[in-house]
Amino acid sequence: MDLTTSAGAAATATPLPAGIDHAELENDGPKAFGDRLGTPAPDERVLWKGRPNLTLLARTAFHTRKAGLYMGALIAVALISGNSNAAIVAGVLGVALVAILYILAWATARSTLYILTDARMIMRIGVAIETRVNIPLKQVKAAHLRPRTGGHGDIAFELGGERLLGTVLLWPHVRPWHYAMPQPMLRAVPDAEALAQMIAEVRAQYGSIERNLTEIKEAAPAGGHTGQQPAAAPGRLAPVIHRGKPGLEGAPA
Repeated sequence: MDLTTSAGAAATATPLPAGIDHAELENDGPKAFGDRLGTPAPDERVLWKGRPNLTLLARTAFHTRKAGLYMGALIAVALISGNSNAAIVAGVLGVALVAILYILAWATARSTLYILTDARMIMRIGVAIETRVNIPLKQVKAAHLRPRTGGHGDIAFELGGERLLGTVLLWPHVRPWHYAMPQPMLRAVPDAEALAQMIAEVRAQYGSIERNLTEIKEAAPAGGHTGQQPAAAPGRLAPVIHRGKPGLEGAPA
């Protein structure tokens, strides 16, 4: 199901939040220390800030559940074959593997802060190397929502213009299997559907945006295609800025 939100529709939609005090951003999660890529300008209105849900991030990005099931299957096979020593070893390794993945998820959630302003989406990310990614809303062609449990969800941004961001720089905050044109993704955020609607409404100041509510698949696209998704019908997508104008930026802190 697709939902197109125009500038006129946004005017009659639920009013956007009044804004968040900029000072709060330096007291929640990773700091930007005034870096323009990670710090809203004084004239920017901060509409939302959030971070991934730890449990959901561990399960969906670091696949702790799949790892646990796999190691459980190995334990079962070892027990069925009567090899108790192998079952014990698989159990110990399984616990260690899931623990390591969960710690990585915890470190990722702790070092992440997503910030939506009336002009851009800011992503303060990075465990070993702090990175600040700036996504002007003008560049966003579509916001793809994948609902998760408890009202949480993932929101991926389909971008216009040339490829300026890399999967390695963004991971795990990137839509799987889109390597040619990486799509930055907000992972396991709360109230994801309301946030997607807010993004559509604030993006409408630059023109219409497509909000695609079909489920984001975590499998490779059919035919091995890893580039951009097919564009919607002419007139439905907003104009995008071109190279040479302020655009997508991302750099280590």
